[in-house]
Amino acid sequence: MNDIKRVILKLSGEALAKDKASGYNDELIENIANQVKTIIDKGIDVGVVIGGGNYWRGRSNDNIDRTKADQIGMLATIMNCIYVSEIFRSCGIKTNILTPFECGSMTKLFSKDRANKYFEKGMVVFFAGGTGHPYFSTDTGIVLRAIEMDADAILLAKAVDGIYDSDPKVNPNAKKYDKISIHDVVDKQLGVIDMTASVMCMENKMPLMVFGLNEDNSIVNALSGNFNGTVVTVD
Repeated sequence: MNDIKRVILKLSGEALAKDKASGYNDELIENIANQVKTIIDKGIDVGVVIGGGNYWRGRSNDNIDRTKADQIGMLATIMNCIYVSEIFRSCGIKTNILTPFECGSMTKLFSKDRANKYFEKGMVVFFAGGTGHPYFSTDTGIVLRAIEMDADAILLAKAVDGIYDSDPKVNPNAKKYDKISIHDVVDKQLGVIDMTASVMCMENKMPLMVFGLNEDNSIVNALSGNFNGTVVTVD
């Protein structure tokens, strides 16, 4: 992983709330910002995608049309990116937010050229709003952006510290993988990311690093040889 020059970091919306039912844990976000700053100072470009689960879990509500529920979810990711972007700025990091659709003056419209221009200026680029279309999760959104932006890896910061053969919250004997191929992730349907995103990673050879967000210095460790999560290989 020493040759990594660009990564896309996926943050869970629920993880940002930490012990709260919704909203944000500012101390956690400031810690994330400081870790990201350490990575940027090493010359690595960092893009960020954030889920919307601390505000909206639309798929659990059958009374709302799926398209509308997904659109609300897209807006939740934009709110998260605006908030987290401001915390990053307060920590001395330059940021910009890109969305796949016009969002007034709050964000800029996504294009690869625009994102690369921001990366060249040392900015963290937030990719908000998912793919801009319903029926696609933020998992699919991050893989799409990682492929488009020629990222070297996707960093998945989750509530669990890696990939297991079963749910460790349910099965105390669940086995953790230190390394697993994307083919096995798909074949075993391990649910690290949704199936559409997994297949995209497999077809486009996009590696993943899955780790626990709440572990000390976990984002920096993912790129420094002290990794304690799961590496998903694509060879």
